Amino acid sequence: MKNNASLVYNACLIVGDFLALVAAFVAAYILRVKLDPRPLIEPIHALPYLGIFLTVLPFWILIFALLGLYNSNIYEVRFREFGRLLIGSFIGLLFLVFWNFLSSKPIFPARLVPIYGFALAFVFVVLYRNVARMIRTELFSYRIGLTRVLLVGNTNMTRELIGSLINSTRSGYRVMGVVGGKQSVGDYEVPLYTTFKQFLEAQPNADLHGIIQTELYAVESRNAEILTYAQEHHIGYRFVPGNSELFVGNIEVELFRSSVPVITVHQTSLFGWGRIVKRLSDLLFGGILLIVASPIMFVVALLNLVTGVGSVFFRQERLTRFDQKFKVFKFRTQYKKYDGTTPEEAFEMMGKPELAKKYRENGDFLPNDPRVTPVGRFLRAISLDELPQLINVVRGDISLVGPRALIPQELAVYKKRHTILSVKSGITGLAQVSGRRNIGYEERRTLDLYYVQNWSLRLDLIIMGKTIGAVFRREGAK
Repeated sequence: MKNNASLVYNACLIVGDFLALVAAFVAAYILRVKLDPRPLIEPIHALPYLGIFLTVLPFWILIFALLGLYNSNIYEVRFREFGRLLIGSFIGLLFLVFWNFLSSKPIFPARLVPIYGFALAFVFVVLYRNVARMIRTELFSYRIGLTRVLLVGNTNMTRELIGSLINSTRSGYRVMGVVGGKQSVGDYEVPLYTTFKQFLEAQPNADLHGIIQTELYAVESRNAEILTYAQEHHIGYRFVPGNSELFVGNIEVELFRSSVPVITVHQTSLFGWGRIVKRLSDLLFGGILLIVASPIMFVVALLNLVTGVGSVFFRQERLTRFDQKFKVFKFRTQYKKYDGTTPEEAFEMMGKPELAKKYRENGDFLPNDPRVTPVGRFLRAISLDELPQLINVVRGDISLVGPRALIPQELAVYKKRHTILSVKSGITGLAQVSGRRNIGYEERRTLDLYYVQNWSLRLDLIIMGKTIGAVFRREGAK
């Protein structure tokens, strides 16, 4: 978009990062050389050291640029920016070490200098960027540096966009108006225009930075008018499909048959190399966990046999990727007569249908579930009943992380079930580590959808880490 404020902010980030890195390595030199009495490898004076570092520093900034740290889609998302800064700082450190290796003379007076420099560089850059963000937000409150946009179309997506942009202090955007046929965009106070021409006549000096179109007109010339105006005036143009289903999964733009530009919408970002990596990690971690858990599983199996509650394992038909049915392995925790029944059917069998409603309202949990055996309550309390599912993981039925494997009857009522079933189900998942006792059925499925559409190996690792913590804290066990 044609917005000088964004360019100025990017320039400030580059200059600030440069100064933060200089400050970090100057501080590293002082800490090790001036304040630490231990002997040095090479007596390098401050000015030659600083001169060498200033020569290398532009390459460090280039590394930041290649990682996208000066792109708005990175620096406007704190967690993403934080991760990229850590990676960039580490790569920068490796570059300095490699430079030192190739140099005829050492560039560091001691081995701890680059280590101190790396740690301080990361801290200083993060601190600077947070201060820069605070100053930018403060300027937004005075309408300085705002990106002025026009929305074309009056759909549900338009209203959703207005809701996310209307608070200029938080979004950094100012909505100049909405071009659409309807007379209202909800409760938002935004100027409405019937046609694009009417907007240009009403605000000839609007100085737009961007146009976001959420609805294509049936008459192609009207669409061409808007796009041509954006191109002639060097204004950013974006098209947002009114059908929100187009936003799920992974979106890819490619040339079909080498000539026709098409947009490919994948149901999930878990495809290609991702599926291979996920399967290998399931085999590796699942196999290790199965070996480690084998003695515990043996003891639990004996406990189930001694108490005589029925078979050791409970096997039930569940759904996984591509609507495939499989038999899930779990240690038996319920009385055998309730096998193969939904909670509603089981509570109906015992003449207590009112418990089904309490069960669903409480996040599929009852403190004293009458279907569960005494031993089963103990196993559920510390999540030992889930251990046999490691067999399903190694077999390839499910993954360690994924949407909860549900029985066909439960999932049949959910209209977006096919999106959830575009990946393998899992032992644990985003819904489980987000407080499954405290959220309802619909919210759990929404979290499952988010996982499917936004899968990454990092997300899997985060979920597994949170699962370990939840097990030790006995959170969410049923």
